[in-house]
Amino acid sequence: MDNKAKTWQPPEKIWNIMFIGIFFANMAMNLGQQMSNSMLSLYARSLDAPADQIGQLMSMFAVTALIFLFVSGPAMNAYNRKYLLAFASVMMGTAYLGFSLSPTVAAMTGGNVISIMKCFRLIQGIGNAFGNSCCMAIVADVLPKDRFSSGMGYYACAQVVSQAIGPTVGIFLRDLMGYQKMYILFAGIMMITFVIALCIRIAPREKIPFNLKPDNMIAKEALAFAGVTFLIALAYTSVNAFLLVYAEERGITGSSWFFTVYCGTMLLTRPFIGKMTEKYGFAKVGVPCALATALSLAMIGFSKNLPMLLFAAIINAFGYGGIAPMLQSLCLKAAPMEKSGSAASTYYIGLDSATIVGPVICGMVANVFGYTELMWLTVAAPCVLGALAIFLIRGKIGRIEKAFLERQ
Repeated sequence: MDNKAKTWQPPEKIWNIMFIGIFFANMAMNLGQQMSNSMLSLYARSLDAPADQIGQLMSMFAVTALIFLFVSGPAMNAYNRKYLLAFASVMMGTAYLGFSLSPTVAAMTGGNVISIMKCFRLIQGIGNAFGNSCCMAIVADVLPKDRFSSGMGYYACAQVVSQAIGPTVGIFLRDLMGYQKMYILFAGIMMITFVIALCIRIAPREKIPFNLKPDNMIAKEALAFAGVTFLIALAYTSVNAFLLVYAEERGITGSSWFFTVYCGTMLLTRPFIGKMTEKYGFAKVGVPCALATALSLAMIGFSKNLPMLLFAAIINAFGYGGIAPMLQSLCLKAAPMEKSGSAASTYYIGLDSATIVGPVICGMVANVFGYTELMWLTVAAPCVLGALAIFLIRGKIGRIEKAFLERQ
């Protein structure tokens, strides 16, 4: 490590060759994932899978990803992260290839095709647990400290682009070549990620021997910010889960444009919000963003037409779209360099936990209040709690940001 440290030069600008590499690796991984996830339920339905089996197939991914996040953190603390990212690419590529071959394997073995797909879905979850957190940990090494928040904003744009175009591109490819060839193409995209991962140069750092002790699986320094992530993401899951249903109940046509406007606005706002965070600090920017997220959910509840709904999407992009990468960067800033792998996993534990339980809670709220304004006001409450939490620990946040800039 000493020899590497002598030749390692900390980056002076955001768009350095190492950042560009991890940016496109992250984009390729997320694009494959977004296209795959949007098509998998349709693929399973085309294979005559019943609704309950389709639901199990889709949910197994998030559960497995959450479980293996407790392993990926210690692994990133102990081993070379670019090889772990390459491993994640292989796992996800294997899953996509498996989805393509599942009907053939079922015909040859006499097995149930959906059961075979579930096995590959578990493999995909493992790849996701390592892939996203590895990318997040690596990007922390390749950004200049004084431009860290702006860099994380640009980095998050890769996920935004993938989220925006993934489902549409997936449908186009499905219509062009069919499900099985489409998933082979997805596997090929993962091989591109594999090659990019091997070419990335990693900054030298102290390593922690691999163990599954609680203080190595979770970065306690980042736990508070993962908790804020959980609260705000818990509220945001209501959008993905119930926006289209709610709009249909209200007779609002074209509601799917909400996501297009949301993603388009985020591409413009995330770098700007990153610069504001560097200038004023996380607390002064994070509290308004959390409250903007709550406001956008309330606006959805009171929307009576498409323009009102799209205005809520713009506010949501300033809110949740702005605070998510800031929370990512704060988790990384809070933990020491040797535990940045655990910090990345801790962030995703908070995010994935919200993704799993959020739709269930939102469904319970909808059952109580119906698809009404009161439903959206209720699901906005966790954002207000998140804003309050940020305000209460603003002094601690300021100390973390100052210590990060002084870190050698």
